Amino acid sequence: MEFTAKQLAQALKGTVEGDPQAKITSFAKIEHGKPGQLCFYANPKYEKYVYTCKASILLVNKDFVPKQNVTPTLIRVEDAYKSLADLLKYAATQKRTDRRHRGFRSSWFLTTKFGKKVYLGSHSYVGHHAEVGDYTKIYENVYVGDNTKIGSHCIIYPGVVIYPGMIIGNNVIIHSNAVIGSDGFGNAPLPDGTWEKIEHLGNVIIGDNVEIGACTTIDRSEMESTIIGNGVKIDNLCQIAHNVQIGENTAIAAQCGIAGSTKIGKNCILAGQVGIVGHLEIADNTTLGAQCGVIGNIKKPGQVFLGSPSLPIKSYLRSYAIFKRQGEE
Repeated sequence: MEFTAKQLAQALKGTVEGDPQAKITSFAKIEHGKPGQLCFYANPKYEKYVYTCKASILLVNKDFVPKQNVTPTLIRVEDAYKSLADLLKYAATQKRTDRRHRGFRSSWFLTTKFGKKVYLGSHSYVGHHAEVGDYTKIYENVYVGDNTKIGSHCIIYPGVVIYPGMIIGNNVIIHSNAVIGSDGFGNAPLPDGTWEKIEHLGNVIIGDNVEIGACTTIDRSEMESTIIGNGVKIDNLCQIAHNVQIGENTAIAAQCGIAGSTKIGKNCILAGQVGIVGHLEIADNTTLGAQCGVIGNIKKPGQVFLGSPSLPIKSYLRSYAIFKRQGEE
C-alpha cells in the first residue's frame, strides 16, 4: 500500500499544500507521526502536535490556519475526520482483498508456527502465519486470526476470539468469551444525520503476565495499537476501547469502561463500574473508587477519587457530608 499526496487529494477531493509527490505507506496518530506515514488533525485539543508532527502527509480541514511552520505536506479537505474514514475504508478493502480464507487445508501447519508442547483443543482454529509459543494451552472453540503472535506459557480458555494481527506476550491468561481486537466504536457523522463507519487497521498489544477476564473486550486501534502493559489484571465484563494504553500492573475490576485514546498510568486501581471518558491521561498510582465517573485528566500521582463526576477523596467526603444533611431536612 503506497499513496502520494496527489493521489490522495484527488480521491478525497482535496487540495495539496506542499509536495504533491510525498508518499505514505501507513497511518499514525498525530502525536506519533513519522516519515512515510499519514496523520490527521480535526480536534483542536491536538493542535500542538501539528507543529511537531514528522509525518509525510497531514489531513486537515480546509479552513485550518497554522500558527507555526508545519513539516508535513498538507491535504486540505472539507472534513478531515470524514476523509480519514473514507481513506481507512479504502485501505481496509484492499487489505481484505489480499486475504485468503480457504478453511482447513493440508498446508495449514506449514504457515503456522507452534512451539513445544502446545495444546490445541477441539474445534479451535489458529490462522495462517500465526505463532504460538512453548507450553501454551488453547482450549476448545477458540479462534486465533492470521498473523497473530501468542507467547509461551499462555492459557486461552474456551470461546475466546483473537482477531488477526494481535500480539500477546508470555504467561497471559485470557478467560472464556473474551474478544481481543474487535473494531473500535468509531463513526464519522454525516450531514444527513447518519454515521459512516471508520475502519480500524491497527491491533492490540498485550504484555507479559496479563490476565483478562471472561467476556471482556479490548478493541484494536484505528491506526496504531491499543496497549495493555505487563502485569495488568482485568476482571470480567470490561470494555477497553480503541487506542487506550494501560500502564504496568494496573488492576481493573468488573464492568469498567474506558473510552478511546485514554492513557492510564502504572499501578492504578479501578474498582467496579468505573467509567472514564476518552482522550484523558490518568497518573500513576491513582485509585478510582467504585462507580467513579472520570471526566478530566488526573495529573498528580497517588490520589484516590470517589464519585461521579469523580473528586479527590477529601473533597468528595466534604461534599457528601453537605448533601447528606440536605437530604435529611
